[in-house]
Amino acid sequence: MAIKHSEPLSMNDSNIDVLPPPTGYSKRPRVMRFYNTPRIIGRMSVVGEKESKGPVGKYFHKCETDDKMGEKTFERAEIRMFDTAVRGAVRDARLNIEDVDLMISGDLLNQMTTSSYAARDIGVPHIGIYGACSTMTEGLMMSAAFVDAGYFTNIVCAASSHFATAERQFRYPLEYGCQRPPYAQWTVTGAAASVVGKNCKQTERFPKIVMAIPGLITDYGVNDLNNMGAAMAPAAMDTMFTLLTQSGFNVDDFDMIVTGDLGKLGSDILRDLMRERGIKLGQNYIDCGNIIYDVEQKCYQGGSGCACSATIFNSFIMDKLMSGEFKRIAYLATGALMSTQSCYQGETIPGISHAVVVESPYCGED
Repeated sequence: MAIKHSEPLSMNDSNIDVLPPPTGYSKRPRVMRFYNTPRIIGRMSVVGEKESKGPVGKYFHKCETDDKMGEKTFERAEIRMFDTAVRGAVRDARLNIEDVDLMISGDLLNQMTTSSYAARDIGVPHIGIYGACSTMTEGLMMSAAFVDAGYFTNIVCAASSHFATAERQFRYPLEYGCQRPPYAQWTVTGAAASVVGKNCKQTERFPKIVMAIPGLITDYGVNDLNNMGAAMAPAAMDTMFTLLTQSGFNVDDFDMIVTGDLGKLGSDILRDLMRERGIKLGQNYIDCGNIIYDVEQKCYQGGSGCACSATIFNSFIMDKLMSGEFKRIAYLATGALMSTQSCYQGETIPGISHAVVVESPYCGED
């Protein structure tokens, strides 16, 4: 059945429920509210040399100048980078690995090679997740749910990607020297981890996760492996629309609304899609793929990969939340759920976007 679109409304219109929903939008309640407000008590971000030279490079905790990091393969380098981020986040939380009850993590490689091999070496119970570039918010959402329910006290969630490993799995071997189209993005080399802990007197000075929204798989028919921004933008729109119509928050209630890695083209598409539904995204909206690289680095539409938003969230965004400069943010990482074979077989690319709302410990204070 075709959806009839009404005229766009302003965010000040009290009858916001009549906004035209996204195609395939479900009105079922999707907002998860965490009444025990789990805290993010530790974090770390590790990036490659290219990422450290971008606009937010000074916020990252560690920069690796060698793409192989002293290892024999790029895959082993990604495992090492992942391990460094997890152990660093645990140290930042002033915990030992033995204090971690569970690890929830994922990456871009087949069978989640990076996170599974790293979990083997780290030695804590592990739940592997695959959300492609939405992995970080998926991990934060699940970690917060487990901690909020009282099942665990400390959970580490992590994500990683590497330009060299992702390129040869999803596109072409690096040696091939394939020409990239102008709408392509650059897979971020990096890894990041957050430790989600129980809300108590000892952790009340840390940012808290107050809400999450699981994403709805959205597919607008994009089948180009290079055009990730266009494939993921509709999913970000669906989750953002849900957030702004079911949570009680509007655009101006957030100091920053952050999407994962739509890049320049994808974030422009998202603005258009939201505007069609009467919601104007202003200067408090940013996309991590659009800010991780400088235009002079010639990364076309910007960054992508699990580590793109994960590293920025665990450095730049968390720094602002810890200082109180940001009181409340909405973080919507986005993922393209294709396989190495699906697009070659003519399939389109399903997109997903999970959201978490994180508040500063100073939220509500003047």
